[in-house]
Amino acid sequence: MTMNKISVYIMTYNEADKIGDAIRSVLWADEIIVADSSSTDGTIEIAEKLGATVVQIPFQTFGQIRNDAIASCTYNWIFSLDADERCTPEAEKEIKNTVIDAQADAYYVPRRNWFMGRWIKHCCWYPDYRQPQLFKKEALTFDDASEVHETHTVHGKIGYLKQDIWQIPFMNLEQVTHKMQRYSSLGAKKLQREGKKVSMGRALSHGIWAFVRIYFLKLGFLDGWAGFVLALSNFEGTFYRYAKANECMQRWNNQQPKPSLK
Repeated sequence: MTMNKISVYIMTYNEADKIGDAIRSVLWADEIIVADSSSTDGTIEIAEKLGATVVQIPFQTFGQIRNDAIASCTYNWIFSLDADERCTPEAEKEIKNTVIDAQADAYYVPRRNWFMGRWIKHCCWYPDYRQPQLFKKEALTFDDASEVHETHTVHGKIGYLKQDIWQIPFMNLEQVTHKMQRYSSLGAKKLQREGKKVSMGRALSHGIWAFVRIYFLKLGFLDGWAGFVLALSNFEGTFYRYAKANECMQRWNNQQPKPSLK
């Protein structure tokens, strides 16, 4: 039945090292849409070779890209997968059974994260729900202004699936620092747009709290060095989000040193 067919969308920007495995994990879907933002590393070619339909969506905000990706999907049910995620056979089976006799309009999906050679069991990383990932096409919309950590609205009833999908967020530590830099810059823009008061003192205090929350309150120390690295990256991402916003508001780069008259 057409009403039970499933579209999958995957957002990409230079994800050549991840997109192949992501697509292969959802080849069971009736349609795979790769919502790309001008990748230059072979992501597009890999996706098309595996049978996915690539649509180009210029990046403005993550919220805007998700809305445009949803609009590009053909079928009534949509499963959202990030390029660093993998749909497991158990999740596939549950998703197919769910859309046949759905009791809700949008479902959260638990994610199990693999980092530094181990499954992360703490640090807020399990079950690590993000926005609903299985939903009816008209049941989920995003705030177009959401630069990062997209604000969403569910139109209908919410449910929770039980079977995990996998996320492999970082292939190496370089990717950890790269994502921290990108997301802190986007977060700084959001702080400025919202008119939040920022200072270097606030940057430090928010950063310290981010580390304490992940490493101690969320038991990150039980995940060994992986937990420490995640807590530290949260400190850095939070600190630089506020510091970058402060940099723009204080216009540091406009204050050039004056030549000495001596």
